[in-house]
Amino acid sequence: MIGIRRLINPVQEYAWGSTTAIPGLLGLANPDGRPQAELWMGAHPRGPSLVDMEGRRISLAELIAYDPEAVLGSETVARFGAGLPFLFKVLAAAKPLSIQAHPDKEQARAGFARENREKIPLDAFQRSYRDAFHKPEILCALTGFWALKGFRPAAEILDLCAGLGPVGLDSELELLRASGEAGLKAFFGALMSLPAGRRERACAEAAARCKELSLRTAPAARAEWAWIARLHDLYPGDSGSLAPLYLNLVHLAPGEALFLPAGELHAYLEGTGIELMANSDNVLRGGLTPKHVDVPELLRILRFEPASAVLQESRPGGSGETVYRSPAREFRLSRLTLPPGGGAGYEANGPRSVEILLCTRGEAFIRVRGGAVDGLLIRQGESVLIAADLPGYTIRGEADLYKAAVPL
Repeated sequence: MIGIRRLINPVQEYAWGSTTAIPGLLGLANPDGRPQAELWMGAHPRGPSLVDMEGRRISLAELIAYDPEAVLGSETVARFGAGLPFLFKVLAAAKPLSIQAHPDKEQARAGFARENREKIPLDAFQRSYRDAFHKPEILCALTGFWALKGFRPAAEILDLCAGLGPVGLDSELELLRASGEAGLKAFFGALMSLPAGRRERACAEAAARCKELSLRTAPAARAEWAWIARLHDLYPGDSGSLAPLYLNLVHLAPGEALFLPAGELHAYLEGTGIELMANSDNVLRGGLTPKHVDVPELLRILRFEPASAVLQESRPGGSGETVYRSPAREFRLSRLTLPPGGGAGYEANGPRSVEILLCTRGEAFIRVRGGAVDGLLIRQGESVLIAADLPGYTIRGEADLYKAAVPL
């Protein structure tokens, strides 16, 4: 039986990462002050976790290949094949990530096949499709978290721009005045295709006006003004700095979550959160990045309709578990809250899929049901694989844990 195994996880260093959040979670020093952006828990080829097997470390991908049904469960293997269908992360953003969207299944298959036919190397700068899979994702905040999510209604975009004053976009905004929501694609396409001179002037004028409004109306200034000014300082002349005008600006409190379906334009701006996604690396970018931006392909995959900024629904799952509901078939995210005293705990029985548990606060003991091995202690920053072949387990302690699983 594979049962419960400790994971050793890679940290991805990207320029937008925090220098303190992930080191603080893991209890490790970061003397060089390097930006640590993401902690990966999974079997992704670019950074698989290692599994502790009686003192010998092997990759999680290797363990799954050795016995897929024991690790993943027979139902997961039947649905997704012999590979972990999700990637679990801690994401720590000190600076904004790129504005982006992800393709649906059909778009991903077609785009991957097309770029293969064009013989574009998988690691090429201009490559958009690095695999043939879609990438729905959910993010749950560990700290206060700022994000942009989905298009605003046309009337709201027009009102925000009117409140900001002239931003040099009269002809683009006229597309919304004339057509409302039907003009969203034309408006966004025109914005993304602005000549460099016009784009730079519009962004600079908007940022200057936002700084002026923030000073004049502080402390009750709109958060949008502060973000436009900050984004322009970070990416001068990038049309993405205007995104708070046309995308919903969302602030998550700790424990609140967002689900991002295929085709929804979004950006993570600042904060630390738990991210769970289908195991894909397909990203179409739309600004705030020096990386490749393929405007025609982005316009093709986007859903041009106003999106709700409503937070993702959660519901009690019993035994101190909160489940974040989503339509994704590849993953389910939940939070386990074990209160002080260690009396009430969490119990898992019956058919299960593969699970990964991450402790974000405190410590707890995971005890195996009906097994020869007693279990193990998990502390803040530690994570474990719980294979599908484990018949059941209990958790006792004072801790917060996040669980990634495949819904059965």
